[in-house]
Amino acid sequence: MKNEGIEGTERFLSPDKGRGLRAVRHFAVGELVFACPAYSYVLTVNERGAHCEHCFTRREDLFKCGKCKQAYYCNVDCQRGDWPMHKLECVAMCAYGENWCPSETVRLVARIIMKQKVTTERTPSERLLLLREFEAHLDKMDSEKEEMNQADIAALHHFYSRHISDLPNEQALTELFAQVNCNGFTIEDEELSHLGSAVFPDVALMNHSCSPNVIVTYKGTVAEVRAVQDINPGEEIFNSYIDLLYPTEDRKERLLDSYFFTCQCTECTTKSKDKAKMEIRKLSSPPEPEEIQSMVRYAKNVIEEFRRAKHYKTPSELLEMCELSQEKMGAIFADTNVYMLHMMYQAMGVCLYMQDWDGAMSYGEKIVQPYSVHYPAYSLNVASMYLKLGRLYLGLEKKTQGVRALKKALAIMEVAHGKDHHYVAEVKREIEEQK
Repeated sequence: MKNEGIEGTERFLSPDKGRGLRAVRHFAVGELVFACPAYSYVLTVNERGAHCEHCFTRREDLFKCGKCKQAYYCNVDCQRGDWPMHKLECVAMCAYGENWCPSETVRLVARIIMKQKVTTERTPSERLLLLREFEAHLDKMDSEKEEMNQADIAALHHFYSRHISDLPNEQALTELFAQVNCNGFTIEDEELSHLGSAVFPDVALMNHSCSPNVIVTYKGTVAEVRAVQDINPGEEIFNSYIDLLYPTEDRKERLLDSYFFTCQCTECTTKSKDKAKMEIRKLSSPPEPEEIQSMVRYAKNVIEEFRRAKHYKTPSELLEMCELSQEKMGAIFADTNVYMLHMMYQAMGVCLYMQDWDGAMSYGEKIVQPYSVHYPAYSLNVASMYLKLGRLYLGLEKKTQGVRALKKALAIMEVAHGKDHHYVAEVKREIEEQK
């Protein structure tokens, strides 16, 4: 495939940011800027049986691979389509049994290596940026990241060396893993549940902003980029690389740690939302700045502690952790404070897992309004919260509230996912069924 570019856009050198993507025509809110098929992708292990390995379709009547009994497909066409990649794992899963446990990143890199072996031309995923042009930022990696990289390389050799002849050398693998860690995407469903990992080179060309003018959603294994602000000719097209809930300092820290740059976007320079995001409880005697700083440190520690605890604590222990931390933070932070919301969101997730629908609903009700204030317009985080809440209401026979919440989700999804997306059709159907 020769380089035909992407209509309505061009690759350019963005001041202080390196290469980027800009519009050469006007894009209206909700308009598709471009679509990009995945160069390589992998379905997450937890979704096996619920989604097709090849096209990521969610359906009940999938059939499984006769050999490994682990991979599921819509039909024979999907199975044949996936075989060049699935054969890497099929035999290995049979041989290793329960000991087969490469990380999702390792699985994705194995597929990229296989694809590169049989690909000589530019692919439809690389109309503007080649995968081999990805930044690796090897010079900026700390020892912890280097160790993780080495562990991934060791796992790749362990699980795949028998099935991929002549793996790239150590230096090439170090670079490839670093490139994927910096430029990979997680594919998520309409409720932001993790479905898999992928690389979309043309999508990776876009630079970051904390008030992005486009949003990335997924239709199967294709990434779709839609305008969420009016974009004029000559303007740069910005995506967001991170969750935008948090205050400026946290966002900058996360971007520097994961993507190795200091964000200078308008949101980071004006900090216009920080005051609302860090709302302090109205008390007769306001807390001292030191007390607030101390509570912020506690909040960041407990968030990290909870992330680790998910791997070994029971759901009821996790819920208790959420409740205790909210109680402690609530002495200083308002309920709309983003650190409070973070722990409420975690608690809601645990309640959903435990099928405590009332508990999940009451957390959702506390979260959804502040989310609408803290996130940009047309945020997937806000849409998914309205969606979860709407579905909970309907399950609890609260029809009017359910329909109202689903309609709010729909208004965002029609812009972010596009009116013809199957997720949009599903939500419309859920609303119709209540009439």
